[in-house]
Amino acid sequence: MQWCVANTLARTAAGQLAETLSVPQIIANILVNRGIDTYERARLFFQPEWDNLNDPFLMKDMDKAVDRLLAALTRNERIFIYGDYDVDGITSVSLLTLFLRAQGGNVVYYIPDRMREGYGLSETGIRQAIEAGTSLMVTVDCGITAVEEVLLASQNGIDVIISDHHEPSRELPKAIAILDPKRDGCMYPFKQLAGVGVAYKLIQAIGIKLGLPDEEVRCYIDLVALGSAADIVPMIDENRVLVHKGLERINKLERIGIHALVESSGLQGKKIGTGQVVFILAPRINAVGRLGDAERAVHLLLTNSYEQARDIAGVLEIENKQRKSIDEETFQQALGLIDRGDETEKRLTLVLSKEGWHPGVIGIVASRIVEKVYKPTVMIAVEDGVGKGSARSISNFDIHSALKECEQYLIGYGGHRYAAGLTIALDQIEAFRDAFETVASKTLMEEDLIQKIYIDAEIELTDITDKMMRLLNRFAPFGPQNMRPVFLSRNLKVVGSPRIVGRNHLKFKVQQHGAVFDAIGFDLGDMQYCLHPGESNLDMVYVIEENHYNDQVKKQLRVKDLR
Repeated sequence: MQWCVANTLARTAAGQLAETLSVPQIIANILVNRGIDTYERARLFFQPEWDNLNDPFLMKDMDKAVDRLLAALTRNERIFIYGDYDVDGITSVSLLTLFLRAQGGNVVYYIPDRMREGYGLSETGIRQAIEAGTSLMVTVDCGITAVEEVLLASQNGIDVIISDHHEPSRELPKAIAILDPKRDGCMYPFKQLAGVGVAYKLIQAIGIKLGLPDEEVRCYIDLVALGSAADIVPMIDENRVLVHKGLERINKLERIGIHALVESSGLQGKKIGTGQVVFILAPRINAVGRLGDAERAVHLLLTNSYEQARDIAGVLEIENKQRKSIDEETFQQALGLIDRGDETEKRLTLVLSKEGWHPGVIGIVASRIVEKVYKPTVMIAVEDGVGKGSARSISNFDIHSALKECEQYLIGYGGHRYAAGLTIALDQIEAFRDAFETVASKTLMEEDLIQKIYIDAEIELTDITDKMMRLLNRFAPFGPQNMRPVFLSRNLKVVGSPRIVGRNHLKFKVQQHGAVFDAIGFDLGDMQYCLHPGESNLDMVYVIEENHYNDQVKKQLRVKDLR
């Protein structure tokens, strides 16, 4: 693990910002290193407001999409919402269904079965839309590469509006409107919206066209925050506003389904931020899509019955525990394949395949493998001669582009720079493995495979004051490109007796110049050998958090690495 301490090159700007904002120099340095180097940028950062959202009509085809939906509402056409089975897709479907029904729309929705249909628009889903008597289909969080499927829908009298945020392929589907900030020719200024973010821009545009009160659109912002945070989109610009406002509403627990989910997951009475969404709420919503019928999660977000919401939340809890068990078994099997591979250490990439793996968990396991070995990883679950794969990457490798270069071996693929999915014939896996490695060898150097921790500032424990904590909390919501600030402190003394708690978590206290703090390192129990009580010889990289326990709030240092 390589420690990389940020160097504030614009020291003059940081000094001026510290004075202008009346903040400690450490905070000003962090802001400047994140590109926030003026009072106005700091104001926009610390005060995300509705007025900072972009005009939805800047998105290419937005006017066409709005006009077609308004015509469908006027004529009482049946509108078919087609989404994906992850949290982004589920919240997108829920948001659009709720909003259009509130406008009197005749709306049905559909989530594909992960096991039978896989990701994206499917022929099975199109047939369902035909049987439902649909004349208009809106895809959310999918559809940008569904050329043949959109053609099939059109041939059967169904107009299609695509609302997506994934990378387009060379050929766009022949839909009547395509909403995707990443498509060529789209002048929308922010390209990193989640699928639910694009869906929100659509209802925002409809609201403007209908002259609706702001609250009739803004009331769905909790769903936007849930889907955006879960999809790990960059937490900057417009996403920062959407998630900030959405978390405010989530914490009010006004939506019955979210209230039931918060209660069943043990978060009742605790403040919910992006961390709680990503690590606690989202896995429970994802679990039903990974192991079974994802429409149950949509029911949870649509229902007005607390009793029904509580029952569904209970099912999500059970399935999430089952999913964890399958995760762990698959993870151990994957590690076994790595250990048995003679050439594994020499390779820049990993392509692991096995019959019997559950397609619903291989994405999670691929992420865990990347964390452990820090190499681009593709996990492929094989069944009946066909493999369904999930790919996860490292910081300097565009995995979607790599798959594009290997597309002759694939039945299909799609995704982002850091995460993608694919389908492949069993007899092509070996050739794909070699081709994928060749692509990686053109761009990756050995040093790219050294995991790095980027440290915002080196501080002493006495710098951690109540004022500093208040300011750090205002950096939220956290996520890619706006992670929780990371600090380094040197020559700390371990006091008391370090101990292992839970599942290999390391808990201890550190002291420096009279300041004492609790520290915890999740899954760092193997590093207990670094701790020598009584000696001031510990260097520690950590983030500062607040630990809420028994109605008390204490500062806690969450350890990322030790020396």
